Amino acid sequence: MAKVTELEENGGMSPVIQDGPVSYIYIQYSNLYLLALARSNVNTAAILVFLHKLVEIFKHYFQELEEESLRDNFVIAYELLDEVMDYGYPQFTEAKILSEFIKTDAYRMAVQARPPMAVTNAVSWRNEGIHYKKNEVFLDVVESVNMLVNSNGAIVRSEVVGALKMRAYLSGMPECKLGLNDRVLFEAQGRASRQKAIDLEDIKFHQCVRLASFERDRTISFIPPDGSFDLMTYRLSQNVKPLIWVECQVERHSRSRTEYLVKARSQFKDRSTATSVEIQLPLPPDAISPQVRTTQGNATYAPEKEALVWKIKNFPGGREFLLRCKFGLPSVEAEEEVHGRMPPIKIKFEIPYYTISGIQVRYLKVVERSGYQALPWVRYITTAGDYELRMNT
Repeated sequence: MAKVTELEENGGMSPVIQDGPVSYIYIQYSNLYLLALARSNVNTAAILVFLHKLVEIFKHYFQELEEESLRDNFVIAYELLDEVMDYGYPQFTEAKILSEFIKTDAYRMAVQARPPMAVTNAVSWRNEGIHYKKNEVFLDVVESVNMLVNSNGAIVRSEVVGALKMRAYLSGMPECKLGLNDRVLFEAQGRASRQKAIDLEDIKFHQCVRLASFERDRTISFIPPDGSFDLMTYRLSQNVKPLIWVECQVERHSRSRTEYLVKARSQFKDRSTATSVEIQLPLPPDAISPQVRTTQGNATYAPEKEALVWKIKNFPGGREFLLRCKFGLPSVEAEEEVHGRMPPIKIKFEIPYYTISGIQVRYLKVVERSGYQALPWVRYITTAGDYELRMNT
């Protein structure tokens, strides 16, 4: 801790601290430090991943991981550490599998004499003998748009962060295959010119995906865990046209009276509709009695956010809605005119059945030796991530 304090004071924080022959590798979560020590040249990234996995396991057991919950459950914590690490080598770290044989009841724990099959199986993320009356698999393609627009209307940053979120309710040990409109695959098959394809960057797979198969022929094949998991995440650093554009014209009628004229415009095709749209318009912290009129939705003053929150339930493509807001300012404060640059306008939204990147699931096949037919369901959703437009004030 003395070394951590020293690094904090010097502004040179690092997750790895070298002290002679000993490496201190740590992460911080809540009010806890999780620390691993090594005396040899180890794979630091693997140890950091293990520590993050440990956080996931503790959160699975204790709901919230903090000093108090760890003190209350120190017996369980010791038992878990005994199972996930043997002689300094990480073992299985799947919380669902651990909970099969390390069971908790309040602060007590019962341990089965025999570990579950998954522990001794090559497929450590899935138990054998799972059975469902109705075999289904749900795949959500969720894309989050991060965008920053400066006060002149120029796009400073835009990227799309995507995730393939899967919920598998399948019996036995199913083999799944997933096909996407991946440009590398299409070019290899000589189909790039005929079908729309996308370039995926920074792809990260769940451990169940066979990486050798993907490297060889871009096939995503896997035996899925039971229940919910993120099959894959990716990023696209393409220039994205803002899906919802907001212009805010500020009119100062006097030193103590200001009016906002706000235009919100949807810049996607009219066959799509954005839902749960929320536009957060910053107001001066000392704004008095805002009066609002809108052509769609409703707007409320949120003094704790120092903002006006405009909510629109449904925002069809190719439409424009208006908002007018009048508010006063304290006369003494207004005369001094000390207000600096206002925070940016923040926007939240969700567009179902739509992806900004154009990613498509071409097929999702499920094969199991018992021969049952599984129902695959695929849906697409685009949401706003860090989506901000700076005000021209």
